[in-house]
Amino acid sequence: MLKADRNDYERICSEFGVKDLHLILKQLDEKKERSQNKRKQDDIIPYDGNETEKHSLKSVGRTTNFSIDGLMQKDTELCKGDIQEANLRNAGLPQMDPEKFILPAEFKFSKVDFVIKIQEIKAEEREDALFECVLTHPLPNITWMGKGNILEDGEKYNLTMSDHKLIHRLLIKDCQMLDKGIYSAVVGNTSCNAWLVVEADSNPAPGGERRPRKTTLARGARTDIEKVAQEQQRKIQGEMEKLLAEVNAKYGAVHITDKLSLEELALEELTLILSTGGKYSKVTGQGENQEDYSEETKNFTGHATKSKYLKQSRDSEIGVIDPKELASENESSRYDEDEDATDQDKHTISPKQDQKPKDALDDPKELASENESSRYDEDEDATDQDKHTISPKQDQKPKDALDGESARLKDDIRCDETEDETESSTHMRRKTHAPQIEDLVVDPGVQFICGLTDVSAIINEIAELTCKLSSEDCEGAWFRDGKQIFQDESFSITKDGPIHKLVISKCTEEHSGKYRFEADGRKTEAMINVKDPPRFDLEDLSAFTEPKTVKVGHNAIFKLHFLGHKPIKIQWFREGEELQDDNNTRIEKSASHSRLLLSRCQRKHTGEIKIKLKNEHGFTEALSRLIVLDKPTPPLGPAEVTESSATCIEFRWRPPKDDGGSPVINYIMERQQVRRNTWKKIGEIPGVSSYRDAGVERGRKYCYRIRAVTAEGTSEVMETEEMQAGTLAFPGPPAPPKVASAFDDCINLSWAPPSNTGGSRILGYILEKRKKGSNLWSVVNANDELIKEKKYAVKDVVAGMEYEFRVTAINLSGAGEFSSPSEFVFARDPKKPPGKVTGLKVTETSYNHLVLTWTKPEDKPGIQDEARGYFVEIRQADCIEWSRCNSTPIIMTSFSVKGLKSMDMYWVRVIAINDGGESEPEELPNYVLAMPSPVRPRFTNNKMKSFFVVRAGNSVRITVNFEASPRPAIIWLKDNVPVTKRITISNSDGSSQLLIPSSERSDSGIYSILVKNLVGQETLSVEVRVTDDPKPPGPVELEENVPGTVTVIWEPSPDEKRDDRLHYTVSKLDSTKRSWVTVADRLFNNKFTVCNIMHGREYHFRVYAKNDMGISAPSESPTWGVEKKKEKFLVSVPTMKDCDLRCAPSFIVPLKLHTAPKGYECYMSCAVKGNPKPRITWYRNHISLNTNTNYYISNTCGVCTMLILRVGPKDMGEYSVIAENSLGRAECSTILNVRE
Repeated sequence: MLKADRNDYERICSEFGVKDLHLILKQLDEKKERSQNKRKQDDIIPYDGNETEKHSLKSVGRTTNFSIDGLMQKDTELCKGDIQEANLRNAGLPQMDPEKFILPAEFKFSKVDFVIKIQEIKAEEREDALFECVLTHPLPNITWMGKGNILEDGEKYNLTMSDHKLIHRLLIKDCQMLDKGIYSAVVGNTSCNAWLVVEADSNPAPGGERRPRKTTLARGARTDIEKVAQEQQRKIQGEMEKLLAEVNAKYGAVHITDKLSLEELALEELTLILSTGGKYSKVTGQGENQEDYSEETKNFTGHATKSKYLKQSRDSEIGVIDPKELASENESSRYDEDEDATDQDKHTISPKQDQKPKDALDDPKELASENESSRYDEDEDATDQDKHTISPKQDQKPKDALDGESARLKDDIRCDETEDETESSTHMRRKTHAPQIEDLVVDPGVQFICGLTDVSAIINEIAELTCKLSSEDCEGAWFRDGKQIFQDESFSITKDGPIHKLVISKCTEEHSGKYRFEADGRKTEAMINVKDPPRFDLEDLSAFTEPKTVKVGHNAIFKLHFLGHKPIKIQWFREGEELQDDNNTRIEKSASHSRLLLSRCQRKHTGEIKIKLKNEHGFTEALSRLIVLDKPTPPLGPAEVTESSATCIEFRWRPPKDDGGSPVINYIMERQQVRRNTWKKIGEIPGVSSYRDAGVERGRKYCYRIRAVTAEGTSEVMETEEMQAGTLAFPGPPAPPKVASAFDDCINLSWAPPSNTGGSRILGYILEKRKKGSNLWSVVNANDELIKEKKYAVKDVVAGMEYEFRVTAINLSGAGEFSSPSEFVFARDPKKPPGKVTGLKVTETSYNHLVLTWTKPEDKPGIQDEARGYFVEIRQADCIEWSRCNSTPIIMTSFSVKGLKSMDMYWVRVIAINDGGESEPEELPNYVLAMPSPVRPRFTNNKMKSFFVVRAGNSVRITVNFEASPRPAIIWLKDNVPVTKRITISNSDGSSQLLIPSSERSDSGIYSILVKNLVGQETLSVEVRVTDDPKPPGPVELEENVPGTVTVIWEPSPDEKRDDRLHYTVSKLDSTKRSWVTVADRLFNNKFTVCNIMHGREYHFRVYAKNDMGISAPSESPTWGVEKKKEKFLVSVPTMKDCDLRCAPSFIVPLKLHTAPKGYECYMSCAVKGNPKPRITWYRNHISLNTNTNYYISNTCGVCTMLILRVGPKDMGEYSVIAENSLGRAECSTILNVRE
């Protein structure tokens, strides 16, 4: 394994049956270290087992470079992106632009989630489907999977992302049935998936043509993902600004020894927060691993923090470096080659951590190039070097913390200024000696505001590199692969203020390479990759895109010239299907052109022709269209008869399905009478797909042949089914005529046509009239003068006479039935409209209707005629449009308007009408309120009680009936205060109810209802007493103050204070009688004197408590009247004994559970007793805290306290107190929880 490649370690271990790979790697590193130490002693160059993977730590002047490459990550089942591409410095950290902020690969998959997940898409065939998702943090790429396979960007799938790298899209082109399935977007262990449902094309293009594709998105209410992404972008910006402020506050004024900028510290902080799930923050010092991180940073730099800068001026004053200067310093020092290096210290670092899976190794080409750079630096910079071996104090971290450690380590590594590679892939710490601090001085100088970016150029086209400095006066130099570039025919070097540009006018393959720009010791690099993708000749392409038209049976030729890097793969397609050489297809391919020959083209070959060129640099496509002309297909049947009468047949058909590429000019018609063998040529008709044959005989059947004619020829024949000429079929009756207007000498009429035309068109109408009272109908128009229109002016009338009219329709078969007669109409000039109604008033109102009455207008000949009816109109006060309440005129002079809204205001008017028209409207002067006539509130509960007694726990229901108009406002009060929400109030038009579902004693009081409207108000009060059976009085005592009397004294009942109506009853039992006698009732005090007490008798007394609810249990008195015998009084003096006050420890007040916010104080206390005084010991998780200075512990007179000043997650756990003395031991415990 010493000589094997590190990628083969796992295979070698598996071959030899070694299971503990970590132990083998540890022993292998120790063996290498011993070999190197031995060779150092013998002045031999140290052994380097793997030239492509090495660690190096070089100190050159004020620059310290530390790089580790070849690290292997834990397998996340995903390909990680390039760390340098994900590096925050390259994205312009001084501005902390979240659009360019990309998470490091080690943690960017751990806590990134989806803000918007992909949604199900239903697409038809040939459509494009677009999946979209939005991430919580920007990523340069995510993994798209389709039906279990990883999808890559190419011809079928297009993977794109937005500029701010929050929106990622998957475009599936030209969906087919095979594309149906589940598609997923994967970020680390987080994923989302959705179905792609592909349906058959519901509307295929005619003639086999292909329609332009359209893109289908997720159905339903689609979220504006751009807006969501911008919100997330602003959120990330706020997080980064907050981190910068915290890092600046913590590190800004401290000596800084490592080459990490303030923004890099913010990135390191964000890395740590996200990788640990928010459990740890180096800025706030919170988390379970706080002590470990503190120890690590002390070992790494000799200070309490890991990444700091030192800026020392000439007068030895130390200040804080501007974050922008730090970012610029990082940018320039990143590419520093350390050519002037002196007094270097090289440190060989011995790794102790586990190897990671080999699938996470960096690109071998990148490793090789970095190795050469590293060796070049070592040869140039090796002067007066001291070599030290540093062993990490911590060999191995727990498995669950490995990912977070790797994330922080790799972030530190990628922030280095050189591209040196190191020997191992484990986590190291660096130790910088204190004397070196004074030698480091940072001078910001000229900074890069915008560095170079990689460029992909096309051969023979222009490529441009641009960077921007912080100064306009600084000159710089351009280099390609280490050699300086000067302006010539190929390169154009320009400077516009602080902007420096390098333009390659005509790119060739030789121009590919690494370009560097140097200015004032600062450097920035980028790659130019010159590609030679396939390209078409523009003139050929313009001619190729024009549709090619050929006749059927002829050949079609497509030819295109192209350029591009060889080899070029050439493919031809027709309607999406790739063409191969066969009898009718021939494809010619050469280095500079391709030719497609389609022989003997048929009409079905019409469609899209596509050529596709592809090489290792890309691909291109060109589209054209082939149109093959042929004769049309036959017209489509069946023929539809539109008119069939005794004299003609009219029918229509559908045009040919395929016109052969040319429009239909004419149709050739032939006719055959059924049961005859001859066909009669009718001739050619214009290209309209309908024909009217007027040369038929009534009742005969005919067949027709139809051919379509185009410029390419005549189609095959289409023969219709049998069509029969109509028999005699008369039309139905028209609608009754309506009178449009009437005059002394003319009456104008109109009517509607019949619904049944008899199978032929209507030729005209015949109109008849009849006088009122006569049975004779006379024709208005002559038989030979049919009325063509559906209206007629009848002039043959006599003034003052009344007429009615009827009409009949005539078709090819003859006259049909007459219509029903019209209404009678006078032949006279129009009447004058009536005048306004008078006396309009409202006689009755309610909440939903009102009643109007009025007087009919006067009849004034020549001015206003008699009214024949009336219309009533209303409108609400907030509406400007009038609505009619009756659809037909009413004859009565009163009307009830219904359907009003309660308490709404309405305007009302009445319009008179007759044959002459409508009168002017008569409107009420004021609006009408939809309510009954005003009535002052009045209560109608005449027999309602004014006092209620309710047992506690029962419901209280008070219903009050009243009369009031308009509808009043109702307010319930309890003791002149509005009732609480637990009391339910139900109001209706004429009543109100108060409900207490479960009453309590506190509900006792006077309840009042206030009913108020516009007219007045009224109040009704009800007293409610909520009580229960009283509790019995207290102990009863007897006293004899006067001979022959006994004073009964008792303690009051507990309910006396809550019930002012509670009273007492006293009963007596004489020993000579067997019944109890009430001696006092309704006593409101606690004492009563009973008279007539006889000497020599025994008496018993009982005291009861009573209230409105009932009576309590009795309280018994002692027996009165029995004399006690006197006994001798003996005094026994007890023997005095010494009292033993010793006792074992016991807790009087135990510990309580505590939950404290993070960062706050936590105070625990308990009380313990014991004699002799017990010894108190505090424990956390069974570990003694008495000697821990972080906890303030005290014991005063048995009160034991402990104070934690700033509670953190590490303080969570079980706390216990143990008290011990010579007589025993006691323990009390609790749990402390810390809330975020």
